[in-house]
Amino acid sequence: MAVDESILEHIYRGESLPTLRLYSWNPPCLSLGHAQPFADVDTERLKSHGWEVVRRATGGRAILHTDELTYSVTGREDDPVLVGGILESYNRIAQALMYAVRELGLPVEMKEHADQPATKNQNPVCFEVPATYEITVNGKKLIGSAQARKKEGVLQHGSLPLTGDLTRICQALVFKDEAAREVASQRLLARATTVESVIGVEKDWETAAQAFVRGFEIQLGISFESGVLSQSEEKRAAELVEKKYAHPSWTEKS
Repeated sequence: MAVDESILEHIYRGESLPTLRLYSWNPPCLSLGHAQPFADVDTERLKSHGWEVVRRATGGRAILHTDELTYSVTGREDDPVLVGGILESYNRIAQALMYAVRELGLPVEMKEHADQPATKNQNPVCFEVPATYEITVNGKKLIGSAQARKKEGVLQHGSLPLTGDLTRICQALVFKDEAAREVASQRLLARATTVESVIGVEKDWETAAQAFVRGFEIQLGISFESGVLSQSEEKRAAELVEKKYAHPSWTEKS
């Protein structure tokens, strides 16, 4: 999370190019949306599984990052891909995501209209309900995404579950009792899916990453350069970890 924010700050100052970043998580980590209450987290269960927790700069609800490809898009508000507001840019990026997952062999569709937002009494899991322009298969959510627009520019995060048991996230969240936890788990399975669940074979991270690069390049007319973090980006990311992303004042706010 700190790296994504550091890149965004450097783009704002003209020191970095607009960036598509693809990554995975080790160890698995629960990420909360920027406004989600920390009280949703069952910290004892989280620690018992050896998982970590972080708060994103982007919105939405909780995601357990494991067995997945995570993407981030960072750029200035006037970038051709990001210009025009949240829905317009979200739609452009969704077209690239559609291309990518179709290359992986999935018969995906785009959710054109948002459902009603979840209330505090509903499941705090991000993947339960598709939002506008999110990617679905047979009505089940496949890619969860969220965007933040700040003075420095635009940051969009998203997650493509490749394999594994999606209901693991329910072991990291608070429910009133075990029956409620089980109901939430079953509801999640009915409303979300993974790449392997759809096509019956596991796609590795590198294959998925290459499909994402092709999707963005072909669908959005982009030509990427592979890159590494600059010393300045690394230094700023380390500062953001210490002062923000690893600090309880950010992660554990209500």
